[in-house]
Amino acid sequence: MPAAKKAAAKKFDHRFRAIYDKDVPWQEDIAHDLLTLPKGVKVKIFAYDPVMKRIDMKVKFPKGYVEPVHTHKSWHSILVTGGRMCVAGKDLRPGDYVFGWDTMHGPYEYPDGCEVFVVFMGEGTQHIWKEEKHLRHKNVWRAETAAGKKGVKHGQEARERALARLAKGNGRKSGAAKKGVSKGKGR
Repeated sequence: MPAAKKAAAKKFDHRFRAIYDKDVPWQEDIAHDLLTLPKGVKVKIFAYDPVMKRIDMKVKFPKGYVEPVHTHKSWHSILVTGGRMCVAGKDLRPGDYVFGWDTMHGPYEYPDGCEVFVVFMGEGTQHIWKEEKHLRHKNVWRAETAAGKKGVKHGQEARERALARLAKGNGRKSGAAKKGVSKGKGR
C-alpha cells in the first residue's frame, strides 16, 4: 500500500457507528464544493473513507431544482428517502433507486423537492456539466404541490436570466466555466 494511502487509513476511524440523522447538520457551502452543482443543494456527510474513496451522505434538493446532465469520476448508488426525483422517464418516490457511473446521465428534476441517501465511490464526487446546456433546460415534470409549482417557476426564471447574462458575456467566467463546463475537482 502506498505511503499516502497508509497515512489516510490511519486517520480514518473504521469502528462501528450508529448516527442519529438529527445530529448531523445540513451544509450548503460544502455541498457546492463537493458536488459542483448549481447552488441550492445541501448535504449531510455521515462517513468518508479516503482509502476506499467512499463517501456516504444525504443530499437535499430544493423544490423546482434541476440537476444538470452530467458525469463524474466515480459511481453512485442513490436511494430516494423523501420527495420526488424525476429522471430517465421515471417519477421516483421514497424507496426507489438510481445507479450512475462515469457516463452522462440526467437531467434530474426535483419538482417538489427531494432528499436522497447517496454512496459515492471513486475518484471524485464533483459533477462535470455544461452550463449553457443546463440553462437551456425546460422542465418536463410538473410539480404536485403549490410550493413545488412556485419552485419550478422560480428555477426556470433563474435559468433564463442566467442564460441572458451568459449571452451578453456578463456571465462568463475564466477557465472551465468559460467553456461552459462546471469547475469540478479531479477532472
